[in-house]
Amino acid sequence: MKPTYSYFTGSSIFCLIALVIAFVFGGMKAAMTVLFLTVLETSLSFDNAVVNAGILKDWSEVWRRRFLTWGIIIAVFGMRLVFPLVIVGIAGGIGPLNTIALAMYSPAEYSRILSSAHHQIAAFGATFLMMVFFSFFVARHKTEHWLSVIEKPLTRLGKMEAIEAALTLAALLGASRLLQAPLRGEFIEAGIWGIVTYILSKGLAALLGGDDDGVVKHHVIVRQGICGFLYLELIDSSFSFDGVIGAFALTNNLFFIMLGLGAGAMFVRSFTLLLVHNRTLIRYRYLEHGAFWAIGALAGLMMIGAGLDVPEAITGVMGAVMIGASLGSSILENRRQVTTQP
Repeated sequence: MKPTYSYFTGSSIFCLIALVIAFVFGGMKAAMTVLFLTVLETSLSFDNAVVNAGILKDWSEVWRRRFLTWGIIIAVFGMRLVFPLVIVGIAGGIGPLNTIALAMYSPAEYSRILSSAHHQIAAFGATFLMMVFFSFFVARHKTEHWLSVIEKPLTRLGKMEAIEAALTLAALLGASRLLQAPLRGEFIEAGIWGIVTYILSKGLAALLGGDDDGVVKHHVIVRQGICGFLYLELIDSSFSFDGVIGAFALTNNLFFIMLGLGAGAMFVRSFTLLLVHNRTLIRYRYLEHGAFWAIGALAGLMMIGAGLDVPEAITGVMGAVMIGASLGSSILENRRQVTTQP
């Protein structure tokens, strides 16, 4: 088995290079900003690593490697650089070249336009993640539960057709009441597109993947291939939405934001690989449950945060608490089973 530190060699080198580049172009202040963004992105997205590992453990080594190499290029340059440019271009009604010029020479205005679309970005990402959350817990064949008082009733609800979409829509409509009337329509429309995107991504994965030969796991299998790859990238994108917006509270420099969040994404990939190769989710049975609860909490906070001010620290702490509690429960359950064995 590879030593643990070896999984983080590439991400550590990337982070070091990012810090050096930031220092050269912006001095110590820029380097510290990039470092803080790296730590923030890593801590807020650890549950993303657990979910990714839960899906990748059923994939071949070839497709794992493709996700962890090509996927990181999309994560760093696509979601942390191109995506904000696209959002600003659409929200501001300006062309691609003018958007790039705005980001380079008028970062304050660029940040303002991006922030003005926050409620729509949050709604899209939140509904997509909430669909991921509910789909895990309402799976009809799910037999293992961590928080049984809540999870067992949710599993029974899985007998109802499209219940995850109904619950997500109800949450979306409820959260829309927190926004001012002129913004509610945009918020609801963006949220509906998040649900549609989730359904299409999972539907295409199922369509191209074929039958399950009668075997249904505790949550819907996401098959390796282009559609499975797309699904994981959409999850990563949804996790990064708030991080991209929140990063502008530290700096308006899009280049430094990409370096910091990109380095954080590299560390998330390293954690994912570590969890897969060490079969961590098998040894700690409730860890995946905790990650999905953290996803549900993040989705809820993103919806609420569109209308109210929710500090990033609350999101990070809540996710860490969920992960930590599920890990602790897994350890206790493993010990209990050892002591009860004859």
